[in-house]
Amino acid sequence: MPMTVSLADFSPDAIALTAITSSSLERWCESCSPTERRWIQSSGFEAKAGSWCLLPGADGALNRVLVGTEDRPDLWSCAGLPLALPEGDYALDDSWADEQISALSLGWLLGSYRYDRYRAAERLPARLCRHPDCDEDWVEALADGIFRTRDLVNTPAQDMMPQHLSAALAALAEEHGAEFEETAGAELLARNYPVIHAVGRASVHAPRLADLRWGDPAHPKLTLVGKGVCFDSGGLDLKPASAMRLMKKDMGGAAHVIGLAATIMRRQLPVRLRVLVPAVENAVSGDAFRPGDVLTSRSGKTVEIDNTDAEGRLVLCDALSAAIDEEPDLLIDMATLTGAARVALGPDLPAIFANRPETANALCTSAEAMDDPVWQLPLHAPYKRWLKSDIADLQNSAATPYAGAITAALFLQEFVGKERDWLHMDVMAWNTESLPGRPRGGEAMALRAFAEMLARRYPR
Repeated sequence: MPMTVSLADFSPDAIALTAITSSSLERWCESCSPTERRWIQSSGFEAKAGSWCLLPGADGALNRVLVGTEDRPDLWSCAGLPLALPEGDYALDDSWADEQISALSLGWLLGSYRYDRYRAAERLPARLCRHPDCDEDWVEALADGIFRTRDLVNTPAQDMMPQHLSAALAALAEEHGAEFEETAGAELLARNYPVIHAVGRASVHAPRLADLRWGDPAHPKLTLVGKGVCFDSGGLDLKPASAMRLMKKDMGGAAHVIGLAATIMRRQLPVRLRVLVPAVENAVSGDAFRPGDVLTSRSGKTVEIDNTDAEGRLVLCDALSAAIDEEPDLLIDMATLTGAARVALGPDLPAIFANRPETANALCTSAEAMDDPVWQLPLHAPYKRWLKSDIADLQNSAATPYAGAITAALFLQEFVGKERDWLHMDVMAWNTESLPGRPRGGEAMALRAFAEMLARRYPR
């Protein structure tokens, strides 16, 4: 379970949070006492976005917090406050627009996050009281999913090997009364998941496929598939040390679908949900798969291995083949798949690919509404020529350095087909720097966007 993800009960002693812009500061000061005006002036508060001013009362105790904002506050306007303000209860006052309350409350919760598995937290975050205009169920469901994702990605590989990642999905299934099944080790071969087995067989931690099912079978089928490479050494095509340093996060796609599933089930969306997590360690041993090997996938397609460091798309191909066996209404996969996507879009902007324009547009619309951006890249079919093999149906990576994110998506499309309603996200899953509400480390990118899109597509 992640850290507690909830707003505080209303407290009559809660300290008011007041929104102030640089243009409204002078007018606001005209209405306050001379002592308060002097305090604000002496503190140097200019109401710049992201700043705040602690305002004492007549008794010297903290009475109010002035929060500097833009003319239209956003999700992150209060996100820096939970770990900056003194511990205690705070409440948004009537200076904030009603339609912003839910976003501001979510930002506050996200700003309360800290990963403290190996180091005790230095302090408790300040608490935000529930506001009558806040959709607290939705806010807390989103925060729950995001916290789970962050926790999973932040956990070092020593404690997040395939068995641990599978256990995280099993625990989520138990929380929500879902069905759970695991296929591990040699059983993967018996049940026709040969590529998952091949990629993970070199590790002392057996590869596995974790499978969760939840919801009414009569509801539309929604299937989520997440890349669960718990550590990626690169295999025999070994990564340099600098590229290996953050490879604990290579299960970020799996962390995302687990977090999204938690939000879906907590929100009780009317779907028949399935979550598939192929979990492996891409290790080096005498049993490791090799460049030049040809693997026969679950679908029957043969894949020549050009590079063992392009393993994520391999484990996904078997899981995607299993997913389409049930003909889902919507299929979504998420993966920390390519460095090429980061070169193109940077660390903060996930790349998405879609078979159907209307589905991509729905996600982009929800992303804008939730301040959770994505960027669509094309499934440019002519680039499939770069995946041709002389001896197999296709190879797992292109020899050219160009369009790596696109060729990876085209590889996955070979196992999904062009007609399926399918979304693929290539995501960083990591904040490279700390910003309000977004600490350096594991991050759930576009999870809010996907959750909003699904809530609109499958209304309760």
